[in-house]
Amino acid sequence: MLTKTDIEKYFIAEKQASLLFLIIGIVAIITAIIFVIIYKNNFWRGAAIPLITIGLIQIIIGFTIYKRSDADRVRVVYAYDLNPNDLRAKELPRIQTVNKNFIVYKWIEIALILVGIILIIKFKSTAVYENNWIGNAFWYGLGIALTLQSLLVLSSDYFAEKRALNYEMLLKQKIEKSLENK
Repeated sequence: MLTKTDIEKYFIAEKQASLLFLIIGIVAIITAIIFVIIYKNNFWRGAAIPLITIGLIQIIIGFTIYKRSDADRVRVVYAYDLNPNDLRAKELPRIQTVNKNFIVYKWIEIALILVGIILIIKFKSTAVYENNWIGNAFWYGLGIALTLQSLLVLSSDYFAEKRALNYEMLLKQKIEKSLENK
């Protein structure tokens, strides 16, 4: 059954994971900028595109979740004691929506991984390195970075989804128990 400690742990883990997500996004963008400024060839330019675009998404999502986690934690702990109806009326629908969104995110991330793998396979043999990338190196670099970034996001979402599903289960048990006691 859900306890206040479970609520605290869930939101603290969410906040820590979002901070890590934010940092990874910042590192991805810095890496992309280094690729474009220092290496100056098509392979690294191609690799920079997914690093920047997915990195920006990581920064926005990471910052948003980091910023709201404490308020969510306080709101839910308060509802636990003083307004248990809010758990059923607000928190359960919120976490159910979060978990439904994870399914959509997972399929998007898998699709991006597949696109990246297809680009790698299609352009590997024509992206020749001879002291400089030539040929289809742009698409090859884009495929590699897209695959790596998408795998990273997919793995982060896997752990976030596991936490959220467990939290939802505990929340449902708490709501059922409180309804039985009425």
